[in-house]
Amino acid sequence: MAVFFKTLGSKSLNLRPHLTPSFARLQIRSMATSEIKKVQIQRDDITFDAYVVGKEDAPGIVVIQEWWGVDFEIKNHALKISQLQPGYKALIPDLYRGKVGLDVAEAQHLMDGLDWPGAVKDIQASVIWLKANGSQKVGVTGYCMGGALTIASSVLVPEVDAGVAFYGVPPPELADPANTKVPIQAHFGELDNFVGFSDIKAAKALEEKLKASGKPYEVHVYPGVGHAFMNTSPEGMERRKGMGMTDDNEAAAELAWSRFQSWMKRYLSS
Repeated sequence: MAVFFKTLGSKSLNLRPHLTPSFARLQIRSMATSEIKKVQIQRDDITFDAYVVGKEDAPGIVVIQEWWGVDFEIKNHALKISQLQPGYKALIPDLYRGKVGLDVAEAQHLMDGLDWPGAVKDIQASVIWLKANGSQKVGVTGYCMGGALTIASSVLVPEVDAGVAFYGVPPPELADPANTKVPIQAHFGELDNFVGFSDIKAAKALEEKLKASGKPYEVHVYPGVGHAFMNTSPEGMERRKGMGMTDDNEAAAELAWSRFQSWMKRYLSS
């Protein structure tokens, strides 16, 4: 959604005026999925929780949260990814250390306080953990804030083998996509109005940067849908509607999943 780069010295963007005033606090419980297991990962002198699901010794995919935190929807995504053919081990690092935003103001506050370079280190530690635990190759994917961090990781984390980013571009202070080291696929909604972060202009600028990188890339724009169009669970769709996003996003999400699956299979197969 909005992107806050106070830790990087940039001016923060307040997106709350762009959201419909009818957006109510949504008390949505996290899905208790027995298949998802919690592990602890260490980097430097920090230990953080992560959530893992999928086949042992399968290619790994780090799944990076939206601005909400590790909530029901990011767990839905990780579970789906683990079940895609040929099978993956999906891992969600908890970048917020257990905190989850239940409304826009909370999510905005949490992302505002995120240490973005530190989050990249968390992602790197997650990639290394997967490779140390049976995954020969590891990709990174993420949504909104996680999409921006996916692209940053493709530049800054040498252990990453491929990336798929959904509707998010990192600030230049964090990473320049022209310097990506791995194949990147990116997805955006035509009606996304988060200027400079995930709108059409941001998507086109990213495409030019990826072209300059010399690495394989794809940038897809989906007609008629806005931000967060991958969120198709009943709770996720209710939340989107509460934020003024009333587009029919299920067909776009299905196509994007198909492209995601092809990309990861191509670049993570041993």
